[in-house]
Amino acid sequence: MQNSTKLSTLSFLLGSFFLCACSSTYQVVKSNRGEYKVTQDVTADSSVIRTYQPYKLKLDSQMNEVLGYSENELTKKLVNGESSLGNFLADASLAEARKIVPQIDFTMPSGNGGLRNDLPLGAITLSNVFQLMPFENELIVFELKGSDVQTLLDYIAVSGGQPVGGLTMKIKAKKPADVLIGGKPFDPSKSYSVLTSDYIAGGADGISSFKKPVSSKVLGLKIRDALIQYIKESKNKGVKISSKLDGRITND
Repeated sequence: MQNSTKLSTLSFLLGSFFLCACSSTYQVVKSNRGEYKVTQDVTADSSVIRTYQPYKLKLDSQMNEVLGYSENELTKKLVNGESSLGNFLADASLAEARKIVPQIDFTMPSGNGGLRNDLPLGAITLSNVFQLMPFENELIVFELKGSDVQTLLDYIAVSGGQPVGGLTMKIKAKKPADVLIGGKPFDPSKSYSVLTSDYIAGGADGISSFKKPVSSKVLGLKIRDALIQYIKESKNKGVKISSKLDGRITND
């Protein structure tokens, strides 16, 4: 019994010691602040370079992959309401999305501000596509009432033109005119299947057309991935990317 009592007492004392040790508090008594300017005069740290170099080489090899080829430079410069790059992005997004939802009527997958870089004449690399579309924007198909489609057309007109596919229109005095969807005159009494991105649908640039859709379907396809697929498929067919101004939007 005495040994048992001694062990219990010893366990209690050790527990109390560790409890007190764990409850100790520390206070900062002194701190020093320094600034280190990063300039060209700073020598490279070889140990850091050795650490990231294998990852950089692997990433470079992936980003330098040639996806396909273009017959002409695709630029985001707006000319009379459209751009060669915007036309390409809209047509490629629409083509890939229609493999999932064939009945899509037209698309405005991105605004002009979402096109971040031109695509070059000749080889198009994975890096080029990431520079063009660095965002993780998802493609979504919305069924919209004619009245909501009208507000989208109004936005395209007042903004001077946006990337569109499956749609042609004239802009007169900042208002849409002679609108054709799928080659047929726009009918405000009908519903239309419209492809766009989650960013546009979320109200980007004050767009409210997608707030109350009849229905919506997330495709599980990013704009960037649609472009990559489209360019690769063209290359496999032996076809070069060719996107030019075709008058789908004219701004009078």
